Amino acid sequence: MLLRSKTSPNSRKQLSPLTANINPVFSLLVDTTGKRMIIYPNGNNKDNGSGFISMYVEIDGKSLMSTPPSEVFADVRFFVFNKNEKKYFTIQDVESKPFNSLRPVWGLPQVLQFITFNDPKNGYIFGGDQCEFGVDVIVAPPPTKWESISFDAKLINPKFSWTIKNFSELEYVYTSNSFAMGESNWAMMLYPQGQTKRDGKWLSIYMFSAESESLAEDEKIFAQGHIRILDPVGLNNFSSELMDWHVKSNTGWGWDQFVSTAELRKTYLDEDGTLNVEIEFEVVSTTEYSLL
Repeated sequence: MLLRSKTSPNSRKQLSPLTANINPVFSLLVDTTGKRMIIYPNGNNKDNGSGFISMYVEIDGKSLMSTPPSEVFADVRFFVFNKNEKKYFTIQDVESKPFNSLRPVWGLPQVLQFITFNDPKNGYIFGGDQCEFGVDVIVAPPPTKWESISFDAKLINPKFSWTIKNFSELEYVYTSNSFAMGESNWAMMLYPQGQTKRDGKWLSIYMFSAESESLAEDEKIFAQGHIRILDPVGLNNFSSELMDWHVKSNTGWGWDQFVSTAELRKTYLDEDGTLNVEIEFEVVSTTEYSLL
């Protein structure tokens, strides 16, 4: 199989096979900087490319190894020449790709269907066994603004307990002290007669970010865990899962009808009329932002 470089139409280079012909992989050095085009004529099965021509670009990993590690963003465009139409079939990804020492290869597993490519009538194979592939690699400037979200699933003290004395005497909204979890401050809120106050038959309970008013417009915090009403004898705690993104426009998350007040008074108040609430976090996200 021969390849003619799109950027140098008068030059031809023999593709170097990387694997046996059962499922061949071919490689071609694109330029003197170490960029290499890799082609799977029968498709890269490991990247969902079965039945397609798969094409990739590799940047020499040694050139990306530095302290701190370097990263190159590049726009990649692949070409397959069609002799019938006398032009190149072109395909590219919509976003610049970050090449680094951990991932020096990017590409597209489904460039062109193999059955279409392999039929000489379609013009991609000509002159017996010739075909032309090409690639443009345009190095793009790195993004000046970025954010990195990580999810902390190993919290040191994942529980917060809230003791509410004389619960039956409460009528309106009741808020806990704020507490730290992850890198954020939180608080809990409950309505003994229900948030809607329609009939007083339900306990409403919510968790909210105590920092919600200071969040930036595009800032968000993810929290996942469980809120529990504790059984005084420890046999039948009432629990529901919470999982939500907290943003500036969303001050809290919870339930208008968490548990009926009848069931609560029957099962979950101790002899002194005290209610014990617990929240246990499983995951809390943290976000880092660029300095620009």
